Amino acid sequence: MGSSFPLYVGRRLLWTLPTLFLVSLMVFVLMRLVPGDPALLILGDSATPEQLADLHAQFGLDRPIPVQFTLWLGKMLQGDLGHSITSGEAVLPLLLERFQVSAAIVLVAVALAALLAVPAGLLAAWKQNSVLDTMVVAAATFFLSIPSFWLGLLLLLFIGLKLGLVPVVGYVPFSEDWRSALTFLILPTITLALIELGILTRMARASAVEVLRLEYVTHARAKGLSERRVLLRHVLPNAFAPTWTMIGLVLGNLLGGIAVLETVFTLPGLGRLLVDAIFARDYPVVQGCLLFTAAIYVLVNLVVDLCYPLFDPRVSAS
Repeated sequence: MGSSFPLYVGRRLLWTLPTLFLVSLMVFVLMRLVPGDPALLILGDSATPEQLADLHAQFGLDRPIPVQFTLWLGKMLQGDLGHSITSGEAVLPLLLERFQVSAAIVLVAVALAALLAVPAGLLAAWKQNSVLDTMVVAAATFFLSIPSFWLGLLLLLFIGLKLGLVPVVGYVPFSEDWRSALTFLILPTITLALIELGILTRMARASAVEVLRLEYVTHARAKGLSERRVLLRHVLPNAFAPTWTMIGLVLGNLLGGIAVLETVFTLPGLGRLLVDAIFARDYPVVQGCLLFTAAIYVLVNLVVDLCYPLFDPRVSAS
């Protein structure tokens, strides 16, 4: 890549700015279109018009939407995402606190899924159309087809209730007792890892099958190299590049879509915070959650693109 690499990074970083701006604009406008008045939810049905007007003025909800958006955008650029309408807490510290739970589950789950999926996909491709290949594809399809909430409930029933190996309900912060905190994250992590194992295994197998058909693999075998060396040195680096891209997409999607599992396992993560804020019409928290998730997604995909040459010699040589 040479001297063009810093320019490429700069262009990618610049493209994130209009992306995040459009996301923030869409989120802001769509939240205002959702039926329901947050002031009415806070004060209750017995609130008087004067009380509602006072609360609207307190949170700036009585101003025109363009003015509200401009003020919110200006504060956001200064690192201030506002305060929760329902609890009064600052949004940014609240997001960072909840993000620790979601990130711990997602990162470990994706790492476990990748460590299992890449070797399984490589072996299935190597033994294409064999019994091993059929078993791997069937297992991957099975895990891919299971709804995450259903698998989570099954694990809760058998591992948590029947066997009593891990706690079923509750959560302990890492700051209080990290060992106890880990026990509450075991089942959601396993659930997420099994679901994503299916996606990554199928991708790894498809990529490896394609690479095994290339001429340089045939040439490597003709030189007398062992199958183990052919697979590890020639097939794995090229087959892993598309899987790496899929890992980035999965990671970004999970960070924004883990609300179902956090609800099943009663975990105070970012997804559950977003769901609760939507029901409460807590505009600052919803806007902060969605913008924070979009920023993480963009950042993850940027890192994936920048690391891609490390896994694909054809790209690194160009």
